[in-house]
Amino acid sequence: MFIKFRGEINMKINKIVLAYSGGLDTSVAIKWLKETYGCGVIAFCADLGQEEELKTVKSKALKTGASKAYVVDLREEFAKNYIFPMLRAGAVYEGAYLLGTSIARPLIAKAQIETAKKENADAVAHGATGKGNDQVRFELTYYALKPDIKVIAPWREWSFNSRESLINYAKAHHIPVTATKAKPYSTDRNLFHISYEGGILEDPWAEPPENMFTLTVSPEKAPAKPVYLEIGYKDGDPVSLNGKRLSPASLLKALNLIAGRHGIGRLDIVENRFVGIKSRGVYETPGGTVLHAAHRAIESITMDREVMHLRDSLMPKYAELIYYGYWFSPEREALQDFIDKSQKGVTGTVRLKLYKGNCTVAGRKSPVSLYKPQLATFEAERVYNQKDAEGFIKLNALRLKTRKFPKGKI
Repeated sequence: MFIKFRGEINMKINKIVLAYSGGLDTSVAIKWLKETYGCGVIAFCADLGQEEELKTVKSKALKTGASKAYVVDLREEFAKNYIFPMLRAGAVYEGAYLLGTSIARPLIAKAQIETAKKENADAVAHGATGKGNDQVRFELTYYALKPDIKVIAPWREWSFNSRESLINYAKAHHIPVTATKAKPYSTDRNLFHISYEGGILEDPWAEPPENMFTLTVSPEKAPAKPVYLEIGYKDGDPVSLNGKRLSPASLLKALNLIAGRHGIGRLDIVENRFVGIKSRGVYETPGGTVLHAAHRAIESITMDREVMHLRDSLMPKYAELIYYGYWFSPEREALQDFIDKSQKGVTGTVRLKLYKGNCTVAGRKSPVSLYKPQLATFEAERVYNQKDAEGFIKLNALRLKTRKFPKGKI
């Protein structure tokens, strides 16, 4: 079948690889793509730590009409090559969002392109809406890795205009979905976090219902006794938990369970989407919240001041690049080179206290610490000559003083 794309010449679509989650949008998309394009649809699902959500996803895709279905375990690659580099940068978008959804999209799209090459597919598709960030993240990655790929975005083509209309379509065509008219908000879960958007959350004044949360208990219901844990670092990456070495994915999974039990990692924000819309999102990032605090703590005793301040000045741009979908861009890769070099020697152990929604640093130590007690002490010492500070202050005050000197005098 020949289809005319907006702004493009007619082209023939032979095979489509769809980024499939098993949720409402992509479940409907399988049938819609087959009906619209008259070709085979291969469902591709990346296992990024969704846990029980993947138990039936392959059979569901095939029952819904996919000619083939892939479920690929990418958890370790996700943690090691995407989450950990982002954590080394201390990346936070708009002062709060830890980028759990944003960082997952380039890996999904990369693996999807690899599947398209393997299957000789000439097109890829995704279930992101025409209003959101994910469409940009997916498609920038597609084009960066395979410039000649054809991209199909059903939400920009089909006649459905709401999730309610999708639910009605799914019901009419006997497509099983978990979303309902009574619970229409959208969720996205991976090893790093879970997000909630839409439906009842579209009112920024309304508090999220407690029964919505998945990874965390409310701080009020968290244990009355705090828990202490120790995270070991090597060159900017967490490598152990309470003295036990763990793989990146295993460490994150363990931290999610511990921090979640203590009510750590909930966030409710209104953020600025790349397309220009303000959007309310609710997130749970228990393990990630702990790792941000721990990483900052170990940096405080191992990083040079000016290197740290330079990295901090670049962090908002780095976070923005991830949020906007530019993971596979030369500017992000250039920033990553600097960040990774800055992390050499960020090695040691951090002790944290988790208690009723709070994660506080209880101690930090390093074999290469730049913190010198003999310099920092308020007690008697022979290393630092306090009189030296007078000249230091006067030199730094000189430009301030000259602004107030009478004209012609100094």
